[in-house]
Amino acid sequence: MSSNVPQPVFLRDYEPPSYRTLDTRLSFDVRDGYTRVESQLSVERRAGGTDTVLRLDGQNLELLSVALDGRLLGGNEFVVDAESLTLFDLPERCEITIVTRIEPEKNTALEGLYKSGSMYCTQCEAEGFRRITYYQDRPDVLARFTTTLEADASLYPVLLANGNPISDVPAGEGRRRVTWEDPFPKPSYLFALVAGDLAVMEDEFVTASGRRVALRIFSEPQNIGQCGYAMEALKRAMRWDEETFGREYDLDILMIVAVEDFNMGAMENKGLNIFNTKCVLASPDTATDAAHLRVESVVAHEYFHNWSGNRVTCRDWFQLSLKEGFTVFRDEEFSSDMNFRAVKRIEDVNFLRSSQFPEDAGPMAHPVRPDSYIEISNFYTTTVYEKGSEVVRMLRTLLGEERFRRGSDLFFDRYDGCAVTTDDFLGAMADVTALDLKQFRRWYEQAGTPRLQVEEGWHEGELNLRIRQSCPPTPGQGSKKPFHLPVLIGLLDGAGRDLVDGGLDCSSDAQVDVREGDRSLLVHVRDEITEIRIPGLPGRPAVSFLRGFSAPVRVEYPRDPETLAFLALHDSDGFARWDALQTLVVREIDAMRSGGEPAAELVALLGNFIDPALAGGASAEQRFLLSELLHVADEGYLFQALDDFEVEAVCDARDRLVVSVAANHAERWRALYEANAASGAYAPEPDGMSRRALRNTALGYLARVETGSALESLLEDHYRSADNLTDRSAALRAVADVDGLSDSFRSEMLDEFHRRWRAHALIVDLWFSVQASSPRSSAGTIRELESHPDFDGLNPNKLRALHGAFGQMNHRNFHAQDGSGYDLLADRVLELDRNNPQIAARLLTPLTRWRRYDTHRQALMTAALRRIEDQDGLSKDVFEVVTKTLATED
Repeated sequence: MSSNVPQPVFLRDYEPPSYRTLDTRLSFDVRDGYTRVESQLSVERRAGGTDTVLRLDGQNLELLSVALDGRLLGGNEFVVDAESLTLFDLPERCEITIVTRIEPEKNTALEGLYKSGSMYCTQCEAEGFRRITYYQDRPDVLARFTTTLEADASLYPVLLANGNPISDVPAGEGRRRVTWEDPFPKPSYLFALVAGDLAVMEDEFVTASGRRVALRIFSEPQNIGQCGYAMEALKRAMRWDEETFGREYDLDILMIVAVEDFNMGAMENKGLNIFNTKCVLASPDTATDAAHLRVESVVAHEYFHNWSGNRVTCRDWFQLSLKEGFTVFRDEEFSSDMNFRAVKRIEDVNFLRSSQFPEDAGPMAHPVRPDSYIEISNFYTTTVYEKGSEVVRMLRTLLGEERFRRGSDLFFDRYDGCAVTTDDFLGAMADVTALDLKQFRRWYEQAGTPRLQVEEGWHEGELNLRIRQSCPPTPGQGSKKPFHLPVLIGLLDGAGRDLVDGGLDCSSDAQVDVREGDRSLLVHVRDEITEIRIPGLPGRPAVSFLRGFSAPVRVEYPRDPETLAFLALHDSDGFARWDALQTLVVREIDAMRSGGEPAAELVALLGNFIDPALAGGASAEQRFLLSELLHVADEGYLFQALDDFEVEAVCDARDRLVVSVAANHAERWRALYEANAASGAYAPEPDGMSRRALRNTALGYLARVETGSALESLLEDHYRSADNLTDRSAALRAVADVDGLSDSFRSEMLDEFHRRWRAHALIVDLWFSVQASSPRSSAGTIRELESHPDFDGLNPNKLRALHGAFGQMNHRNFHAQDGSGYDLLADRVLELDRNNPQIAARLLTPLTRWRRYDTHRQALMTAALRRIEDQDGLSKDVFEVVTKTLATED
């Protein structure tokens, strides 16, 4: 490992800049092999400041010249190193002109300005702008940007930047010059540029105040026909944000550009959102139902950032969840309103438990507002995003919808055009309520997942609940203070009716509010121990605990299987039904690890959810919920829920449960499959989506009981009769996963799918992912797929589809006893770190959880990590993940 050890940045060391940039005028001269960038900066010393030195960030730049107020500077008036340009003896106000030369074609890190296929584009969040020119590349420096692009008009007829277009003129020699002006001050991470030969889809949105906004989505010509769904989703999001948060769009034009090489999902650059093609392209043949919903969610997310991130932005990168957590909450609420709230909540909690809870329990655990980082890209995490969203959701629960809306209005109005902190956000919320939110701040300051231990007592018509909260140690935080968390509780009588109403008598040492809308009690849990007493009940109720997953906590609540089954069947809260069933499934698989068969009662219970779907008359929302209830928890979910587990034992136990459910209800699965056959052409709408969800669930179970020619006919008929990717991919996954098929049939189906769709990059990604996640695929299979002509080892989507799927979805083979999965990942991380450190660091995630596994696997995983750590010249991204992961080794 290099002796030049990267050093952390600490929140406690934050200082405002000595100078601020007021206006930024950029000129890009795009040529074959290089781009010349001229920046003219209007700079002003901070009021009361005395500093005369200005440090500008810069990486991988060739500096051509520096001028101050029109005068070229000599070598003794500035200093350049690998990370910065420092200017001396500056006056209070000045104009700085910097000319740099960059090579976007060689930029494999995909940060700053780079070339993707035949187009140029940018990705500047978090610190990519410094790869374009020397600048105050920090979020608390907000400037007005004017951007001029010059390029060959025949090769790059589309030239885009932030804001509104103000000039478009010939530049001689077949070149063209276009200028864009953004009237809203913004930090450099929101800068965007695109130059290419792109097709466009155009539409218009009329705002609530009557302003007309031009909407344009750009993509490569062969993909433009797949942009219609995203356009409609954008218009839905714009209307929803006006109606729900009172936020109206502010520019004359809003543009989205689809890019094939992109490290993230999408980016909210002011007025010019740049998207990974995976998050904007959607058609029946190229996107599953889940992918359509993902496009809708991401389009909304990036649009909502126009206010929660752009108009009001972060003071520093430690405040990242100020924009990301808040905006994830907003997009989750939008998706819930557009589709089904209970199903969306289940989806979000499932992901939180499978991905964020392990992060909170591992070496990379950090607060929602981190205290330090070495590489900020490593903190675009599920903690900042998804747990950050849960923190905002808890605020909404504690304040109520009306006060939460007043608080968000106050936040936007008070800090419009400012770079602020999570404390400012909480301050706005505190100003609209009498509720004391000081203790609530700990959600931003303390890492880890709190645990609630619940004891239930019953005596002569009185229910007693005793809630003890704790939080385990995390790196750098050995002890935790109690959190302020909202716990929603429902009570069900023997007929499954809710008992909570405005007249319920409840005594407690904590504040308890009655939520009449959802017939729940809202308990403000603030202390280590909270006790609730509810007298006068006609009989012992079933307690529906933590309805809607009202706080991101682990719950230890000993209850008999009969009570949990009753809740799964009768609770009025869809999430609580699913959660009760998951508790039963986890318990059963835990008990089966020694080799036993599943309990008949659980197998029968799962079958009970088939009947309502067959009875007819079920709504789309009910069908969606039933499809979630019928799905046995994935291995990733089980691994985070269990302690001291052995990989093969858990995988085998889950398989036995699935096969038992399939075999014991085979006729009902066949009936469910037939009952939900398509009745018309594909449409990405709730009724069709819910029917496909049930039918493909039934297909998955049938594939576990059919064998030989019957199974092959079932899967081939399902595949060939499909008019959409949702159904085709369901058949393909079964082909890749299940036993009982001949090798020739399996190969023929996989090859046919690839031949038919190889011209569509996103479908090829799916093809790689299906095979990488299959329990039949070993590390050797992945190495073979790496040599496939359609695999590009520098494309982030391909890497996620192959290596990401193998490491995070193929648990049995990634964690093979011989360590081959770990060795494969270490090889690819070391290779990729030289080209794209950000993606390399993210692929490392499975190895960071080594402590969860048996001692044999722990040794193999840490050996792979040591091999990476010993490599000279590691990027900051990979260095931080590896060293923090190994720092927890005994």
